[in-house]
Amino acid sequence: MRYKIFGKSGLRVSELALGTMTFGTEWGWGAGKEESKKIFDAFVKAGGNFIDTANRYTEGTSEKYVGEFIKSEREHFVLATKYTLFSRKNDPNFCGNHRKNMVRSIEESLKRLQVDYIDLYWLHAWDFTTPVEEVMRALDDLVRAGKILYIGISDTPAWIISQANTLAELSGWTRFVGLQIEYSLVERTPERELLPMARAFDMAVTPWAVLGSGFLSGKYKKDQKGRLTNGKPIPEWKYKIVDVVTDISEKTGYSPSQIAISWVRQQKGVIIPILGARTIEQLKDNLGSLDVKLDKTRMDRLNKVSEIEMGFPHRFLDSPGIKENIYGGLFDRIDNHHAL
Repeated sequence: MRYKIFGKSGLRVSELALGTMTFGTEWGWGAGKEESKKIFDAFVKAGGNFIDTANRYTEGTSEKYVGEFIKSEREHFVLATKYTLFSRKNDPNFCGNHRKNMVRSIEESLKRLQVDYIDLYWLHAWDFTTPVEEVMRALDDLVRAGKILYIGISDTPAWIISQANTLAELSGWTRFVGLQIEYSLVERTPERELLPMARAFDMAVTPWAVLGSGFLSGKYKKDQKGRLTNGKPIPEWKYKIVDVVTDISEKTGYSPSQIAISWVRQQKGVIIPILGARTIEQLKDNLGSLDVKLDKTRMDRLNKVSEIEMGFPHRFLDSPGIKENIYGGLFDRIDNHHAL
């Protein structure tokens, strides 16, 4: 395991993060305490120090397990948790991004985790009701109070994050240093706005669902085409991606999961995939992605088969005629370090 600087900060985190949404059986598909501890220990043994949880995961059990597991060496770990999602139904202030829910949530998370502070506190999802300035000032107050050290944002449009970080920089408040998004070979739409924004603001990116909710792990075979997920048929284009992943897997000897995770790891910027596993065997297989380095030919195959339509304004601005007008015919002769 190697380590990465977490965006525009000095924080050092392992190049893979352990996601703990599977810690606990309350949702009907997670791991019990014993299996969760095995998963945690295997991650730590591999050199991992970055643990990701949330107040809502398995009704709070995930945070309780994580708190117990890290207790003997709390300062060694980079502990991340989140707020936003409800902790009591039918109560308007027990959910959302506002200061009241934030303060209550952090206090409850600290108790479940049995810690005095959180290393990285994520806003879990944008609620489209709380003013950006309220969120950023409230998070900065928690930093100044010593209850959190760094802040990140998850599942939020790029324009809101850009507004938030710009406001924070102009006001002297704490800025977001991390971005958590869904990103994989079967979900590349963050490449339109979110990933370029993260690189521009020097934000570390922690992708979740890097295996496409298990689709890229190889568990869906060719003869299962037409089966349903969430009540909808799996589209043919997804199977085309799996076919290429499987072919590369067979030719290299690495598992489909390792190929899919490695594709994510080799993207531009600070990319730290979140590994979520329900068994120790799944985690060990995912950790094997650390040994994989896909060459240009294989990366090109994966990029091509999973390519998305960038849409407007990207398609428009990349057209030859517009480039001619913008750069006066000198596009290929201008060295643009911002594009690296």
